[in-house]
Amino acid sequence: MNIMKTLFIIVFSSFCWASASAQGSAKVKWYSIEEAVQLNAKTPKKFLIDIYTDWCGWCKKMDAETFNYPEIAQYINAHYYPVKFNAESSADVNFSGKVYKGEKAVGNRIPPHQFAVALFNGQGIGYPAIAYLTEKMEIIGTVPGYKNPQQIEPLLHYIAENKFKSVPFDEFQSSFVSQLKK
Repeated sequence: MNIMKTLFIIVFSSFCWASASAQGSAKVKWYSIEEAVQLNAKTPKKFLIDIYTDWCGWCKKMDAETFNYPEIAQYINAHYYPVKFNAESSADVNFSGKVYKGEKAVGNRIPPHQFAVALFNGQGIGYPAIAYLTEKMEIIGTVPGYKNPQQIEPLLHYIAENKFKSVPFDEFQSSFVSQLKK
């Protein structure tokens, strides 16, 4: 009986570990901008650039609740090169033949990185924000503000499916059928 009990515990533990691993695998695979550009040269996909700062509470909430939502993470990984970009980084970014500089702190304030400013494309800057780029690394648009899974899902599909080229977002969203599990 002890052998059967031990065998049951081993099998049950293995099942639980495999189940937990499968759930944990539904995370966004984040890349640096340089890695995403290299991958895009081989297999073109759109870019999703999460523009954040270390001090931004809504950025952290979006990481925990939106980007960790299994269906959202799986969709992003399948259709985009997801990039995390700290808007207060001091490291230079070489993107699309141009070098963007990180800014030095002015007192206790760190100005936004030149790359983040370029991604906002003349809009006001706020965090979190997501910049969407084409496979040719052209800016489609930057969407500021926290988005929960239900808010971001239609936008992810709208851009990945190229609907932004022909259909207003409101029209697309009104007929969009969510794939999120309740």
